[in-house]
This record gives sequence, C-alpha cells and structure tokens, in this order.
Amino acid sequence: MHATRPMTRRDVARGIAAATAAATLPCPALAQGAAHVVVIGGGFGGANCAKALRQLDPKLQVSLIEPNQTFTACPFSNEVIAGMRELPAQQFSYDRIAAGGVTVIPQAAAKVDPQTRSIALADGNSLAYDRLVLSPGIDLRFDALPGYDEATSAKMPHAWKAGEQTMLLRRQIEAMQDGGTVVITVPAAPLRCPPAPYERASLIAHYLKTRKPRSKVLILDAKDGFSQQRLFEAAWKELYPGMIERIALSQGGRVTSVDPATNTIITDFGNYVADVASVIPPQKAGRIAELAGAADTTGWCPIDPTSFASKLVPNIHVIGDACIAGQIPKAASAASAQGKACAAGIVAMLSGKAPETPRLSGACYNTVAPGYAFSLSGVYQPKDGQFAEVEGATSPVNASRDMRQREAEAAETWFRTITVETFG
Repeated sequence: MHATRPMTRRDVARGIAAATAAATLPCPALAQGAAHVVVIGGGFGGANCAKALRQLDPKLQVSLIEPNQTFTACPFSNEVIAGMRELPAQQFSYDRIAAGGVTVIPQAAAKVDPQTRSIALADGNSLAYDRLVLSPGIDLRFDALPGYDEATSAKMPHAWKAGEQTMLLRRQIEAMQDGGTVVITVPAAPLRCPPAPYERASLIAHYLKTRKPRSKVLILDAKDGFSQQRLFEAAWKELYPGMIERIALSQGGRVTSVDPATNTIITDFGNYVADVASVIPPQKAGRIAELAGAADTTGWCPIDPTSFASKLVPNIHVIGDACIAGQIPKAASAASAQGKACAAGIVAMLSGKAPETPRLSGACYNTVAPGYAFSLSGVYQPKDGQFAEVEGATSPVNASRDMRQREAEAAETWFRTITVETFG
C-alpha cells in the first residue's frame, strides 16, 4: 500500500536534476579488446542500460540490438488515441546513443546460445558477448484469448505497443457514430503499465464528451481491484458522470473469447457488441527471452534483484517489463532505473567486485483530462529475493483542481526528462 503523500515540486526537481546529471556524463570513444556487453531491446530499460555501461566504464564495448530505427514511446500514447497529441511527439531515434559510443545494430535477434555466448541476428550474422542484457519488453499472448490473434488486432486494436495500433484505435473512435460504445478489455495481472487501461478509458471519455456526448466507454476487467482505483473512480464521477462503466471480475468482467466478425466480446455472464473494441490480451516477456531460456513457465523472467542476473541462464541479465521484479510495476520509469542499476552491477562484476544493493525509485503519472492528472511514486529494494517497496506516495483523492493541474504539468516534465535522458 502507498502512503497518501502527493509528489511535490521538490520531488520533481530532484528527479530532473538527477536525470540531467546522468544525461551529461562523458561517453568516450569505443575501446578495443575490452569486455563486450550486448543489450537486446532499445526501450527505456535497454537504451539506458547501454548508455550507462559506456558512461560507467568507457573501456567496455557495448552493442545495442534493436530492429526499429525509431522508438515509439508508450507513455502519453493514450493522449494520441484521444486526439490530444500527435504520434511524432512519441518517436525518438538512436542517433545520440550511437554518438555516445554504443554500437547500435538495427537488426532483430533471432536466437541466443548461452553455451557459446553468441547471438544469431535476423540477417544471418552472429555476435559474441561476455555479458548479455535482455530488455525485450512484452509480447502479446495471441494464443490466450479464443478468437483474438494478430490478424484480429487489425479490427479490434490492442494499442498496447505504441505506433500503428495507436493510430488505428484513434481512427476508429473518430469514425464512430455519436451514441456508440467503446469497449476496453483488461487482462489479469501482470501486464505492462497497470493503470494505463483506465487512463485510456478516461481520455477516450474526454474525447467523446467533447465530440460525441451520447457515447459511452465500457471496461470489461479480469481483475476486481486496480492501481489508483479510488483516484480514477473519483475523477470519472467528477468529469464523466454516466459515461464510463466498469464491470469487474466478480461481476462477470473477465473476457473469455471474442468474435471479430460481429465485434462481439464474450464473458462468463454476457455478450457485448462494441462499436469500437480495444482488446488488450494477456502478456508475457518478449520472445527473445523465451528463446534464450530466461523465461519460466509463467512467461516472465526470474532474476536476482541485486544484479538482475537471470536465475535460469548464466551470464544473462533481464530488465524492464520482461523480468519478475516483485512490487516494481512494469513501467517506463522502473525500466529506466533498472537499466542503470543493471549496468552498475555488470561493471562491478566484470571488475571482480560484488554489485551494490540497488535502491530504485520510480513515478507513474496518469492523465484523465487535459490539465488533470495524479501520480504514485515508490522506492524499491531487494528483500527475500524480490524487490519490495520501502517508501511510497500516492496523490490524495480529495486534492484540489490546482494540484491536479500541477501534477499534469509535472507529468509533462517527467516525460520530457526521461526521453531526453534516454534518447538525447
């Protein structure tokens, strides 16, 4: 549970100062003959890890394997869906990371051989490593929901990986007739960014309230409770009375199948025909983690929380959404913090030292309308083989609109800071 202390301007200022300091560390040219650390996945976790490795030990050879030449950020992508923001504001290149001495390889990793410490690339080439960091994010389990597969997502978009799916959902909502229903399905935990489905419902409701006021949003939820639930429900009552309905697990909200031909969503207790359906399926670690042998039967990757070393495969570390990180949420700020801590642990281990016990902090902002946001923050440390929250703060439910406005401004500042810190 979190204490009810809002993030202050001083908290935000400290975060910005720390991020700025990290972003301005020197990145000398690539050294020859040094240990080679390869990072797979160029999101907030992997990109920060690669940069930190070079900053902490300029002698290291560091390679970042990432097939997409442009990174599209998920935080704030719900604003794109609601027409409050354009997709290019979410997109970043790897040019500054490469300029800092990281070798950026625009390829997909097709296979990992832990015995030979080698990675097969999609183009047929291979790469040897001394240490490997997996930061593949999530994959969607298209086999977990009958009727829903990758082809179906072209009609019932998940929009859970930002990019074309984000714009597809936006276009569908824009084309919907006034009086229609947008249905959002939410899977059971764990999932990437646990509050994001409810932020999505809020911002879609904002669009509908201003453009199509007879329309509604229905949330079909495979959980009874969710992160920041009291804050969301208070905001819905204040801003969108009668527009957002949520059916929880115990009320029959768990989706058992979908029928894309009729846009029907089936639950244990009833069928719902959507005018627009955003189906968020169950998730697992990105596929390369499974191919490397780092994922267990849950589909996620168990790690040693001190070093982020895989508990299943030697010389491999796992960070970000893909790892089992205890109470740390699967979110951008957490991935960024893990990336830096993992880099510090690897540098220590390569020097024959024990890694220091990490103390990670992260913040999560949720925007429910323009100028109206709230947040939670936490500090996490290893305990009993997992990360446990040792400090926490959540925005108060009864905050003033001025405070909600300040948190919305803090959210914008946080996004600018983390993206500049990560991508330059």
